[in-house]
Amino acid sequence: MNENWEQRVTAAWATFDDYPEERAADFRAVIDALVAELPDDSPLGPFEQACAWDSTGHSDKAAPLYREALARGLSGYKGRRAKIQLSSSLRNIGQAEEGVKLLTPELDAPSDELDDAVRACLALCLSSLGRDREGLSLVLGALAPHLPRYQRSMANYARALVDPDD
Repeated sequence: MNENWEQRVTAAWATFDDYPEERAADFRAVIDALVAELPDDSPLGPFEQACAWDSTGHSDKAAPLYREALARGLSGYKGRRAKIQLSSSLRNIGQAEEGVKLLTPELDAPSDELDDAVRACLALCLSSLGRDREGLSLVLGALAPHLPRYQRSMANYARALVDPDD
């Protein structure tokens, strides 16, 4: 894998909206062709294929590929993306509890631009499990820093949803 390969993958994803639903298989074939250039044990292959299946509405086919990418050692930014996307796929296929287990440790991971996505996907998983107050707390907590005003109030309300003694 090299920078040129990454650029071509990025370029392929930039064309995603050019593929209507009835041509989803054509888009996946573009990704598959790029993946075929990688070493057989690369974690990037199953990750990119999982993204393609997921983005074309097939969480059931994406989930095992995300797992494979993580098992092969996908880490860093793309590893975190894989965990977020896997948890979303798991929720979509009725395995929200596994999504919660996967994402909860990410709340304590080093901060990056994916923090809010972690909280949003975790909130959806929690809601699917009937734990709406916990999910709402996460979403409000993620939203609070972005507000022009009421940041402290929203952060306090978010905490109060799950810890009424605060």
